Amino acid sequence: MRSLLFLLLLLIPVLGSGQTTNKLKLKLAQVASGFTSPVGMACPDDGSMRIFVFEQGGKIYIIKNGQVLKEPFLNISHRLDGLNIAYSEKGLLGMAFHPDYKSNGQFYLYYSSPDNSKGNDHKSTIALYKVNPANPDKAIDEPKVIMEIAQPESNHNGGMLAFGPDGYLYIGTGDGGGANDEHGTIGNGQNLNTLLGKILRIDVDKGTPYNIPEDNPFVGKTDTRSEIWAYGLRNPWRFSFDKVTGKLFCGDVGQNKYEEINIIKKGGNYGWRIMEGYHCFNPKTNCDKTGLLLPIDEYDHDTGISICGGHMYRGKMFPSLHGNYFFGDWSGKVFALKQLADGSWQRSEVIVNENGSNETDGKINSFGEDINGEIYILTQKLFGPKSPTGVLYRIGY
Repeated sequence: MRSLLFLLLLLIPVLGSGQTTNKLKLKLAQVASGFTSPVGMACPDDGSMRIFVFEQGGKIYIIKNGQVLKEPFLNISHRLDGLNIAYSEKGLLGMAFHPDYKSNGQFYLYYSSPDNSKGNDHKSTIALYKVNPANPDKAIDEPKVIMEIAQPESNHNGGMLAFGPDGYLYIGTGDGGGANDEHGTIGNGQNLNTLLGKILRIDVDKGTPYNIPEDNPFVGKTDTRSEIWAYGLRNPWRFSFDKVTGKLFCGDVGQNKYEEINIIKKGGNYGWRIMEGYHCFNPKTNCDKTGLLLPIDEYDHDTGISICGGHMYRGKMFPSLHGNYFFGDWSGKVFALKQLADGSWQRSEVIVNENGSNETDGKINSFGEDINGEIYILTQKLFGPKSPTGVLYRIGY
């Protein structure tokens, strides 16, 4: 493990494209390495200060007292649909601990399961698991499936799970895959009768297998799915709640030209496939933007490749970073957004490399947040779900 080396926070005005007008100079402290395609992390509010890193291939490892435990907390690789060794968007994609995990030992996983139904590539499964009451570092491999979503293509699977401040479980789903959301006459993103291309919100503490909160925006409406909280998304890859304001920030992966960050609101329509970022997509010109909620930030593919949503910094170690929303791009680049007095958001490059660039030493798979609000970045140096080159970093200065 590398020693913790931090640099002073420095804001340097620069000439840039789009909204990037500053550079924020920080340091990444390596926490652990040797993971195989780490795609996320989660931390239970149980006083243990443990970090759980989950790998695309189905294993979950615990970092305890600064060390990665040798044996996985859980291994569900046998439950996954096949992963292409070179590149895959399937696998174990999401994990969330129940707010009352300390007393009930419950957590939820989002993963890609085989589906032999005609016309489907696989299905996305959301399942309840429990910790072994005799060993807090081991889970019981006895899932209780609470939701299954048929996936027509292999890609755009979303996968984020998070409990909101309201205690409900929020779920991010992609548009069904392929390109251009060519599903039906309007695409899955705009179709309120499918769970694809959405942010869902359910109550896992009531009902069988779950209940739908009465204040969900489409409850009681015809030809809609009541689980939907927001729609018009292409492939939401990582969302998070601001610990102070409760706002839900979401990175939505673009199609050909633009990547975007949205603040998700109840019943909001975020435009896909009508729009990609701030721009018309289908139709290519003169699209009807009525009622659509536009991103708080976008960048084109001269800047990045595929966005990864992050977290608003609310930690204790670096108070001067409060109010910065850190996110990144699969290319390895790290950014920060900060809201200005006029309500707009300004993007900064986050310099994290000794060569003066905002690129990490690997591809960015995901961001994470520990129980104290510190922010982490999960990367891997080589492509593919079988690559054991994954590293977990913590942001600091």
